[in-house]
Amino acid sequence: QVQLVESGGGSVQTGGSLRLSCEASGRTFGSFAWFRQAPGKEREFVAASTWRLSAKNYAPSVKGRFTISRDNVKLTLSLQMNNLKPEDTGLYFCAVAVATTRLPPTGKHEYDYWGQGTQVTVSS
Repeated sequence: QVQLVESGGGSVQTGGSLRLSCEASGRTFGSFAWFRQAPGKEREFVAASTWRLSAKNYAPSVKGRFTISRDNVKLTLSLQMNNLKPEDTGLYFCAVAVATTRLPPTGKHEYDYWGQGTQVTVSS
């Protein structure tokens, strides 16, 4: 049984940093990703990586500020978020895809399992 449990969300001021973690259990996967959803908006892609970390992809709005990674020993997926802005506020979800692809998918419909979400709030 696959379980994804996020942690690390919180409230910070503009320019601050947070590190989100997602404990994955059950098996290994083809890709993993982070998405976010602001109130009243669609869930949007933030960052993705192949399981082997061979390819990564970032949304233009976070490139250079966010880093997606995975612990090689533990099944812990991470999203390091630096220089946070108010527009980064939202509920952040980790997700995993079973299929192995050369590049990590960026569409939410391509991911098979999701965590419950962790809230990130950035104040100005």
